[in-house]
Amino acid sequence: MHKEGTIVMQRLVRLFLDFWIVLAFGFAAALALPQAHAGLIGTEDLERNRVKAMLERPELAQALEKMGLTADEAKVRVDAMADDEVLQLAGKLDSALAGAQRVTNEQLLLIIIIILLIVIIL
Repeated sequence: MHKEGTIVMQRLVRLFLDFWIVLAFGFAAALALPQAHAGLIGTEDLERNRVKAMLERPELAQALEKMGLTADEAKVRVDAMADDEVLQLAGKLDSALAGAQRVTNEQLLLIIIIILLIVIIL
């Protein structure tokens, strides 16, 4: 009976040691792996590029030129916008495109011009 108790204790000690070894390797792996940060994704840059791509649409480029603003100038102004302004503009463009039956290209262009003018004034 004494021998069985010793075997059980040895197993418990071995299990305890194995647990700490696995835990130590887990911590080492967690510290060795690079950390992912949300800032690395660049959501604002994606939105900025998407807005600039919308400005390249032929109908919008034509309407911008009628109002004395080239697509390239509009892109420069989008680059000058703060990240939150770009996100706001992208959201408005998305909602305008989602309701395309109700919003014409002229109205979409007007939204873009108003926001660009606000950026210029501020």
